[in-house]
Amino acid sequence: MTETDFRRTGSEAPAFPQDRTCPYQPPKAYTEWRGESPLTRVTLFDGRPAWLITGHAEGRALLADPRLSSDWGHPVFPVVVQRTEDRGGLAFPLIGVDDPLHARQRRMLIPSFGVKRMNAIRPSLQSLVDRLLDDMLAKGPVVDLVSAFALPVPSMAICELLGVPYGDHDFFEECSRDFVGAATSGEADAAFAKLYQYLHGLVAKKQAEPGDGLLDELIARQLEEGGLDHNEVVMIALVLLVAGHETTVNAIALGALTLMQHPEQIQVLLDDPAAVPGVVEELLRFTSVSDYMVRMAKEDIQVGGTTVKAGDAVLVSITLMNRDAQAYDDPDVFDARRNARHHVGFGHGIHQCLGQNLARAELEIALGTLFTRIPGLRLAVPLDEVSLKAGHDAQGPIELPVTW
Repeated sequence: MTETDFRRTGSEAPAFPQDRTCPYQPPKAYTEWRGESPLTRVTLFDGRPAWLITGHAEGRALLADPRLSSDWGHPVFPVVVQRTEDRGGLAFPLIGVDDPLHARQRRMLIPSFGVKRMNAIRPSLQSLVDRLLDDMLAKGPVVDLVSAFALPVPSMAICELLGVPYGDHDFFEECSRDFVGAATSGEADAAFAKLYQYLHGLVAKKQAEPGDGLLDELIARQLEEGGLDHNEVVMIALVLLVAGHETTVNAIALGALTLMQHPEQIQVLLDDPAAVPGVVEELLRFTSVSDYMVRMAKEDIQVGGTTVKAGDAVLVSITLMNRDAQAYDDPDVFDARRNARHHVGFGHGIHQCLGQNLARAELEIALGTLFTRIPGLRLAVPLDEVSLKAGHDAQGPIELPVTW
């Protein structure tokens, strides 16, 4: 395919993103975008054309390329979701900034998300999962696995890690849900304002009455020593709180659903507890909860024989990278015994998910324990009746009725 073929107008290129019809399979149109070239042309909601990167090798190279920007505050940074089109130059810490600011913020947080610290909280995660399953079994079927299990696991975990009172979880879960699922920029702004004010007050309270959470550490190490100002601490807390439970909720629910729809694969978990981490990696590859990552080219870049021009919108398809036949044999097959460690479910490069060790711990304990204690878990409704989140959101079911 030639460069001329790719230079279609926005009206000729297909719309992106698109909704899934099967919870764990890419939208049907995505299949057509997997071909001889590692990129294709798509159109955003506002008519802006964008490059969609579909190749695994090309996507990894671009996600590590400093010529691609993550600066949400840039005046022409691409907007994929209509509710965020009126950002007013607001750039979120960690996820919406470039180096050197990104590197400075990330260095402050890396020690708090290391493997050693995540291993230290595994016993409390196990106790939490056991309590939730005790409650589920006591109530009996039918149960919504999202509200009864997938949501409280990461919500409680991130509260404990940050030092946020779990008694406030209903409030911040509602704000987070309204923020990431808003239909308009006005709704998103309102949810953001409520969550910001809550965390603003919490930071001030912790300055007066320190605790032992990650947020308290940031205040003691950075705010009071001048490394961060009050607004930066609040914004970092907001990003960690929302990101720390929103995607993992979907990953737990979608992982459970995928296993229920492949019951022969559940036996891999049951036969060998040591296999659980590998099963989780394959689930992360296969389900691709984060469908894409948004970038903007700062310079001309050659990709697969095509020139991506400076200023172009670039969308890196996590879903299609994880389904690239050049990287995986039979990529559309869920294989619990597959070695899928080089998937890009957590992204790649300098913006690779900071909380991936926490997410892995939550997924391994949640899914391993769920099917060990309820091996006969199954959907209580037909698969096509499971309500799904829109294509521009983190992928997963809104509700997941299960029985046993």
